[in-house]
Parts: sequence; structure tokens; C-alpha cells
Amino acid sequence: MSSCSDVSMTNHHGQGFFSQLGGIFHTWRDRQRSRRELAQWTERDLHDVGLSWSDIVHETEKPFWRA
Repeated sequence: MSSCSDVSMTNHHGQGFFSQLGGIFHTWRDRQRSRRELAQWTERDLHDVGLSWSDIVHETEKPFWRA
């Protein structure tokens, strides 16, 4: 007679393909959201963090898959 425990049913092979793919999509979505928000910053916001409009343009024109 055998018994299964939670430990024996655990996947010890790391993340699966679909889990990794989901992580990639999540990262892309976060980049897109962050860049869209950054594009709406005011001159005052940029001054407070030490960025210029050219920095913003450079960042917001990147495609979502590029870090």
C-alpha cells in the first residue's frame, strides 16, 4: 500500500513553460503601463526626479519587450 503526501506531489523541476511565459507577459504589461504613466508626467515631476523630456521620449518610444 502506498500513500501520497504533499511533498511527494510537489514539482521539483522549477517553473514550467507556461509559468515562465506568464511571467514574461506580466513584465511586458508592467513596462507598458509604466511607460504610459511616465509619458503623462509634468515638468515639475521630471524636475523632482532629475529627468528631462528627452529622457522620457527615449524611454517611452521603446517597444514593450525591450528593457
